[in-house]
Amino acid sequence: MPTSRIVITFDGRGSRQYMPGETLAGSYRFESMSGETIQAVEVSVLWLTEGKGTEDFGIHEHWRRSAATGDWIDPRHPGRFSTILPRSPLTYHGVIVKVHWCVRVRVFLDNNREVVDELPFLLGNIPDVRTLK
Repeated sequence: MPTSRIVITFDGRGSRQYMPGETLAGSYRFESMSGETIQAVEVSVLWLTEGKGTEDFGIHEHWRRSAATGDWIDPRHPGRFSTILPRSPLTYHGVIVKVHWCVRVRVFLDNNREVVDELPFLLGNIPDVRTLK
């Protein structure tokens, strides 16, 4: 049986770098899920930290579609997302801490399985401090 997979894409950009206030829009589609029933789909635009100390995360935008509430979920048709990006926190690649942004899609299947995929992007234009001399 092929592995279930999610493909996430951003609309019409050659770059994954966005500025605060810009619209992040795109789509997601499912591969190899035609034989499984999708119970729900969650799409989140979120940030998370990595590094020393307590790691943290925040959800900027979240959408949930569920068959239990009557939402129609067809694995043959792509889903869409769109949001205006916030002013902060900006993507940061420091020595002690890093801030990452991504779009995360979670699919809940009828056999109590979950499939998750993420597509990272940059918010803002802070230089990577590890490369500054």
